[in-house]
Amino acid sequence: MKKKLAAILFFLSLALTARAQYDRDVFYMRGRTALQDGKYALAIENFNILARLDTTDYWNFFFRGIAKYNLGDIRGAQQDFDRSVRINPVFTNGFHYRAITKSRQGRYDEALEDLEQAIKLRPGYEGLYYSRGVTYFLARRFESAVKDFDYYIRKEPGDPGAFLNRGASYLFLKDTTKALEDYNKAIELDRFEPESYIRRGNLYASRKDYGHALGDMNRAIQLDSANTLAYFNRAILFYDTQDYNAAMADLNRVLRDEPGNALTLYNRSLISAQVGDFEGALDDMDRVININPGNVLAYFNRASFFVEMGRWQDALADYNKAIELYPDFAKAYMNRAYVENMLGLNRASRADYQTARRKVAEYRAKNASGEASFADTTRKYSSLLALDADFAKKDFDNELLQHRDIDIRLKPLYKFRLAQQGEDAATALSHRYENPLVDRFRSAVPVPVVISNSDSLKGLSLSRSLTSVLAGDTAAGSRDNGLTASQKAFLQGVYDVQNKQYSSALQKFDDAVKMAGSEQEKQGFSRFYQAFYLMNRGVLRAEMIDFIASIESNVQTLTMDDQGATRARVSDRVERNYDYSEAILDMQEAARLLPDIPYLYFNLGNLYTLSSQMVSALENYDQAIRLYPYMGDAYYNRGLVLIYLKDKEKGCIDLSRAGELGTGDAYSVISKYCEEDVQQ
Repeated sequence: MKKKLAAILFFLSLALTARAQYDRDVFYMRGRTALQDGKYALAIENFNILARLDTTDYWNFFFRGIAKYNLGDIRGAQQDFDRSVRINPVFTNGFHYRAITKSRQGRYDEALEDLEQAIKLRPGYEGLYYSRGVTYFLARRFESAVKDFDYYIRKEPGDPGAFLNRGASYLFLKDTTKALEDYNKAIELDRFEPESYIRRGNLYASRKDYGHALGDMNRAIQLDSANTLAYFNRAILFYDTQDYNAAMADLNRVLRDEPGNALTLYNRSLISAQVGDFEGALDDMDRVININPGNVLAYFNRASFFVEMGRWQDALADYNKAIELYPDFAKAYMNRAYVENMLGLNRASRADYQTARRKVAEYRAKNASGEASFADTTRKYSSLLALDADFAKKDFDNELLQHRDIDIRLKPLYKFRLAQQGEDAATALSHRYENPLVDRFRSAVPVPVVISNSDSLKGLSLSRSLTSVLAGDTAAGSRDNGLTASQKAFLQGVYDVQNKQYSSALQKFDDAVKMAGSEQEKQGFSRFYQAFYLMNRGVLRAEMIDFIASIESNVQTLTMDDQGATRARVSDRVERNYDYSEAILDMQEAARLLPDIPYLYFNLGNLYTLSSQMVSALENYDQAIRLYPYMGDAYYNRGLVLIYLKDKEKGCIDLSRAGELGTGDAYSVISKYCEEDVQQ
């Protein structure tokens, strides 16, 4: 008997091992397939599961790093590549791709060290020389870049990308002849790549050969009618040839696909002003400043628009801001002197005029001695631009949700809600939050309820009236379901919320809170369940405030620019503060009753954020994460608040963790606010 039992256990263990291996293979295949299809968030979900199954699989961390990289999460990608080479110190791919992430962050020396290590491990792998050539290029070591591209091209003479990159290196070495030869070769190898024509067109434009330049831009647009970079460059060519209408048409075409493209808005603003449309110019420049409130040229040019319109005080304010941002801006001092003179501020005008002359003289002296300076106000304009002009190719496939333009809002409040059966079922290997009291409450009620902040859950459809269900009526007759009066009132309130009967729901939640604290229900679990009733009442109160705010066109969301609209044009904005104090009190009382429920602290974090109490918000998000370390939404919201408070480094780390935990929108925010930060 013992031998038979041992045999059974042995074969059972083999079956479990085989099943575990099968599961790993399934998740691995799903992750690789999603990665290949460009569905990077889905790939990360599968690689996360594999990481929990096996912490020693360096290929898994490597592939997850690639997915994060493609979503713009450079920090998270490097962490995974770090881990892959820690597990396997001779893993060439890990060193290779870690070098790429370091290069993206501007850490070129460290990137080159990793590439050297990778080349030592696999000296015959040509792709490493290609990547090192790119890194040398970014580090402005153009001669070294050319040598690496030379080596790569000898091994892979059919790769047009290598010719494009070597051509760019030649351009920076002032060898336009060799650059043109490389661009021609790239086009010969692949006549259907728009970027090759765009690059060659720009080279022709630099030679004032506008005919050939326009021909190349037209060809790029023929090949890809949605290529915004081609339209933008063609707009510049039209402008240079004084075809302003055509230039505006192309800039408008860019903004149709990329309405937040600040560089395009900036150029359209300048053209509008040049043709006398100062109102249009102001609208565009206002948007540029909202996107990048630290752009000195935006303030400088907007001030010139105000001068043309005779709005002297607004012009003075913008010149003040330009000088504050860039104290060596001689032209700004000169123009401010003119404005001050028009306002009768003669002493200030003379002082600014003298300052401008002194700074110009200093600049000329430094140029004469060969020193670089940014005091010049005409030649150096392009060096001062710091705009959010992203012309990288975008995939607008609706299935790739991470590429959609989204509103950056806090993840919403958590509450009990009715749901279809099985919508909150625990999945294998997931980190679903578990709490015995919550599970007890859910199992005790006759309808399925979940704690969720998702808008995608389907509402519950009842075959009988809710009153009948709560009374215990079934097809077989009536029976006592053991519900207390407070539970019945609460469930009626939850059902009313689903049906958008908010006033009725609020009354039901009030009744539930009162009855749960009454003498009749004092002995049971009701005193603990009261925390759930308070949570839902607080959420409903907050949502009713948000509804009122939306009617008044002032929805309370966290925006990344804490300045709002630009100062000169705030007259058409209505700003009000909304009182979330009752909702906060409900959450605080709920947390006092049940101090171990993370959703309560998450909700408090949101409410404090909407009340502009950012320190308290962060403290509550911290507590939510301490109680439930896998709460991606808490990392996401805390990351947004940190970025709002200018602590971008920590905020981006939180967003990376949120994305890793499955909060898909995190990668859209990372690509907007964190990619630029990692390069600094």
